[in-house]
Amino acid sequence: MNLQQLMSRVRKAADDYTMIEEGDRIAVGLSGGKDSLAMLTALAAMRRFYPKKYDVSAVTVSLGFDMDFTPLAAYCERIGVDLSIAKTDIGKIVFDIRAEETPCSLCSKMRKGALNTRALELGCNKTALGHNRDDVVETFFMSLIFEGRIHTFTPVTYLDRTGLSAIRPFIYVTEKEAISCAASLNLPVIKNACPADKNTKREEIKAYIKTQTGVYKDLQDKVFSSIKRSDLWKN
Repeated sequence: MNLQQLMSRVRKAADDYTMIEEGDRIAVGLSGGKDSLAMLTALAAMRRFYPKKYDVSAVTVSLGFDMDFTPLAAYCERIGVDLSIAKTDIGKIVFDIRAEETPCSLCSKMRKGALNTRALELGCNKTALGHNRDDVVETFFMSLIFEGRIHTFTPVTYLDRTGLSAIRPFIYVTEKEAISCAASLNLPVIKNACPADKNTKREEIKAYIKTQTGVYKDLQDKVFSSIKRSDLWKN
């Protein structure tokens, strides 16, 4: 997938769910993974022609692990985006102090809290999260199997405690497409240093969906289409 194709997907998601409005200041959560980097690239490039003028900043939440964010800073400078690194002790809290058996939920909440705090400090009114189309379907199955409810995240979520809105411009981009785009654009993807990486409930669900897709070829397409038509994403 090239940049033009990527921007087309991102723009359609933005238009379908009114993600971007005139004068928005958007803080993009930049983890250094393929999704967040590709999303930042698309949003930065779209500023030139999108009918509603908006600004983009990048925020990287450092969990306290040994990670080199220099490549991200260099890339952000190249595409004309300011990068802010929010230093935290989230890794220490989750793995050492709390010693969570299932750390992802707490870590996610704390990371979003740190992102939101920095976004407000930067004067932003929205945050952009890099959840892709596969994440939508995986979250649906995780909620169904582990929580006994029909749920997944929404394209736009208003956070009344902060006054921020979280947008997810990548919901029409599949994981394979994100990988392809990261490779074609030579994005500076950095390795996740989290001890729980690739050993999570989400990975279990990912493997389950892959197995079922081997039997029902269009499973993910049908589930995603069902979510779009349901009240879960009523715009």
